[in-house]
Amino acid sequence: MANSISKYYPENGGRVLVLFLLFSLAIYQFVNAGFNAFAIICLLPLLVPIIYVAFTWRMSFFWALTVINYIIFFLSKNDLLPVGVPTSLYNELLEILLIVIAIIDARQSPHFERVGSLMFLALCCWCGFCILELFNDSCDIGMDVANWYTGFRMVAFQLLYAYIVFVLYITTPERLNTYLRIWALLSLFSVFWTYKQIYIGMTPKEAAWLYGPGATTHVLQAGTLIRWFSTFHDAACYGANAAASAVAFFVIGIMGRVKWERLFYLIIGALVVWGMFQSGTRTAIFCLFAGFAVFLVLSKSVKIIVPSAIVGGLFLFVLAFTNIGQGNQQIRRMRSAFSNEDASANVRDINQAAMAKYLQDAPFGIGLGTNTDRVPTNNKFYKLSKMAPDSEYVYIWIHTGVVGITVFLFFTVVMFLGACWVVFFKVKSRSLVGVGAGLCGAFIAIQLGGYGNQVLMQFPNGLLFYGGLSIVYVLPYIEPAWVEMEEKRIAEIEEKKRLKQEKKKQSRV
Repeated sequence: MANSISKYYPENGGRVLVLFLLFSLAIYQFVNAGFNAFAIICLLPLLVPIIYVAFTWRMSFFWALTVINYIIFFLSKNDLLPVGVPTSLYNELLEILLIVIAIIDARQSPHFERVGSLMFLALCCWCGFCILELFNDSCDIGMDVANWYTGFRMVAFQLLYAYIVFVLYITTPERLNTYLRIWALLSLFSVFWTYKQIYIGMTPKEAAWLYGPGATTHVLQAGTLIRWFSTFHDAACYGANAAASAVAFFVIGIMGRVKWERLFYLIIGALVVWGMFQSGTRTAIFCLFAGFAVFLVLSKSVKIIVPSAIVGGLFLFVLAFTNIGQGNQQIRRMRSAFSNEDASANVRDINQAAMAKYLQDAPFGIGLGTNTDRVPTNNKFYKLSKMAPDSEYVYIWIHTGVVGITVFLFFTVVMFLGACWVVFFKVKSRSLVGVGAGLCGAFIAIQLGGYGNQVLMQFPNGLLFYGGLSIVYVLPYIEPAWVEMEEKRIAEIEEKKRLKQEKKKQSRV
């Protein structure tokens, strides 16, 4: 026995000591901090295989980020995630891991020169402004780094993370194709889940949310009209996402060169529009048309502009000036977006007028992360802190003031126009122009959604659409390989057609 121990310890003593120390730390955390801290310490040894897998199959982690980002609220709403862990933590950990891997293994990731762009500069400037917001003490509550960082992560840091990750990992036409298909399939899953909620039934957790916290905004007209939310946090987020995604899929389908892919994206786009109507999000109509307007400008094709404008104009005319489809409740709700006598819009206008009066004394807002729990009741901004921001832009306006919303809008326009410049002047391939124009159109669509509802920074929209705009900036780098891949695929399809025709001829002889 003594010989066995003396032989074992020199070879494995270090591992035993590390495990013993981890076990001791876990017990200490369990006694002093509770079960969550104990569980985290116990899971630390799993970091070793996770890091190994991340370095070996790094793209698997990128695809995992794409999927998790899209379904995180679906999992959360159905209690399929650990209790007490912030939903944003999964995204952030994967993004940081992917960036760290790229930095450590720079020889295998020779694309850091692509990070520097107009969009990167714009995001850094916005992040810089948000860092200065740490010193904003309009509410006289002192510097609160923890709450400030919570707000900073939501409105700034997650956007910079998305940009860096997409630029470093979408580096080949094959990866771009795979990403677009995964996005389309995830959107198709949301459409399916909408159908399931309507015609098959909701899960118990979804029903509890709909008829509980979500009832005031989702169960309308004495319960006869339901705004369906599918896999998203709420119907507004779903509707805005569906409108922006549909723009991208339609444009990619229209501009594509491979027939089956064109059909695939056009069908997905049509199904996603159906889901958009089920959400009852009236702003989504304007998102859809704004996104298509961007596409028409960037397409540079009269053959596309004229018929698309006619079809879009007819669709808009039917909604705004006729009663076609009035028997459908969701269509009636969408049609009310064109009414000047909308009660909820009037309430928003009244609330925003009151906010403007308060914010005259707070040009930098009440501070990022400032919440009602910390603002004293006798503070002049207490009532403002309790007002619900009915849109993402209003949220930024309240927390960063007129200066902050101006800075945000300016740099949003800068990064968007930079992407449009890339599509209009630098990309020559018709299908790649379609990808770029679709992503630019989707970006503007979700921005309009953020103007009407608090959805811009909500999952999955932040990563999906800011990451999508990031892709536009790398299109010129991958265009030569894209054209080569596309020509090869078209040649293979033509060859299959030729062989099929020859086989038919031979069978007739």
